[in-house]
Amino acid sequence: MAKVTIYTSNTCPYCVSAKNYLKEKGIEYEEKNVQTDKEARKELMAMGHTGVPILIINGEQVVGFDKERIDSLLGLQ
Repeated sequence: MAKVTIYTSNTCPYCVSAKNYLKEKGIEYEEKNVQTDKEARKELMAMGHTGVPILIINGEQVVGFDKERIDSLLGLQ
């Protein structure tokens, strides 16, 4: 099973879309909210990102809600 982490914020519509998409596909994920979790914000910035959503799928970064890349990394094609 894929290990999926998604960095989100409270006001990000693409984060909601990405989480809903993963739920629809039956993919479990860990959510890290950068607005409420200072450590998550530090992790995100250490990766060189300031915007969300950022998904980490089996160690690979996906910037934004990129369905094709998400499907590819999860083997959903």
